[in-house]
Amino acid sequence: MSTPQSAPGLLPAVSDAEFRAFQTLIYEEAGIHLNANKRALLAGRLARRVRELGFDRLREYHDYVSSHAEERVRMLDRITTNETSFFREPRQFELLEARLLPEWREAAAAGTRPRRIRVWSAGCSSGEEPFSLAMVLLSCCPPADGWDIEIVASDLSTRVLERAQSATFSEQRAARIPRGYLERYMLRGVRSQQGFVKAAPELRERIRFERVNLIEDNDAVSGKFDLIFCRNVLIYFDAASKAQVLRRLTGQLQPGGYLFLGHAESLARTESRMKPVAPNVYRVAA
Repeated sequence: MSTPQSAPGLLPAVSDAEFRAFQTLIYEEAGIHLNANKRALLAGRLARRVRELGFDRLREYHDYVSSHAEERVRMLDRITTNETSFFREPRQFELLEARLLPEWREAAAAGTRPRRIRVWSAGCSSGEEPFSLAMVLLSCCPPADGWDIEIVASDLSTRVLERAQSATFSEQRAARIPRGYLERYMLRGVRSQQGFVKAAPELRERIRFERVNLIEDNDAVSGKFDLIFCRNVLIYFDAASKAQVLRRLTGQLQPGGYLFLGHAESLARTESRMKPVAPNVYRVAA
């Protein structure tokens, strides 16, 4: 039988055995389930790396990546989808600004909670979410009033974490930032950086970036959090992996803390400790 051919520069068609092998490897490594309709995506995103290593078929790359841990990190960088924007799902930020943070300020003034807020942006992609959170938190709970703000931002992809750590964004992407925040917290680039903005130091110093695989135990993200944003991440997991990740997330919330999910995500009924307070927003029992 002849081998399926592809256009010059592309890989031959992915066989059923090759696709199943990568399905298993990626699931075991990151809990991500590739549906059958992701076959072309897999080949397209891995083709360049396969050629760089001098291989002709995906099965050769599979043999290689299976025995090289550092290459598995590169593989996951290529197959993950990273889509985000500033102030994505704005109603959730409105809830944070108009209801949750004012309640915490009142509680702090009454002495019933500390002036400290810990936030985890899980699946932070290229950084727009944690920087959006930093702008809101620093504006509503300013350090000048004694507030201590800490944001941990994590992602599976080292590639997007490098972009996030640069804290630099095109003016086009920054256009979604409300004008008051944009003028206060973003520095416009000049000369070679014209057309870009960079987050001000007061934002950058509040955010710590870490590579985290949500289905693995990782000391990089430890302790309890007041807010966890994990939006449009659970959609990539099957039921078992999703349940595992949710147990971890809810277990790291402070009593009275909040979990924010994406618009297409929800908690399982088994998460009885979590009560819905708004669409895709849940509060752990105090």
